[in-house]
Amino acid sequence: MPVKLLAFAASLRRESVNRKLIRVAADGARAAGAEVTLLDLNEYPLPLYHGDEEAATGVPENARKLYDIFKAHDGFLISSPEYNGTYPGLLKNMLDWLSRPNGSGDKLFFIFANKPAAIMAASPGAFGGVRMLPGLRLLLSHFQMLVIPQQHALAKAAEAFDDQGNLRDEKSAATVKGLGERVAKLATKLK
Repeated sequence: MPVKLLAFAASLRRESVNRKLIRVAADGARAAGAEVTLLDLNEYPLPLYHGDEEAATGVPENARKLYDIFKAHDGFLISSPEYNGTYPGLLKNMLDWLSRPNGSGDKLFFIFANKPAAIMAASPGAFGGVRMLPGLRLLLSHFQMLVIPQQHALAKAAEAFDDQGNLRDEKSAATVKGLGERVAKLATKLK
């Protein structure tokens, strides 16, 4: 049975360059034999985490759905934009909800623990999101994910893709596909 990887961009924009980038990484994972689920966070809107609201109404239904999705996968491919030098609140808020007790009896961070992850960023700017990646690595490591050492920051991403969503630069494409391949191979070894 192939390993299952969850791939998503921490962006809600329809034409997000991070969505395009995550598809390239997913292609690399599939080529390495993994089954890849592309997650669209638009389909799982969440309120801002608020402890009083959680106490009053419990964990939102979409957080429960996402919990089950993350739990069912063996590793993660994550592409994120850089907002003011760090990852977007969308990603942090989702992880905050997923770290809450949901009545399942699972241990804290169980759905993330010891599962490999690759991180990448795409930005229309000259730095490609590279300033955000160390903070994202630290955040995901706190959730006990095994973030692989390799990462990629795609600069000038607005011009980097052709009309079919392929990276124009073969070296960048190989690097990003390699991230997906590495996570697929590590997840296979760990399964």
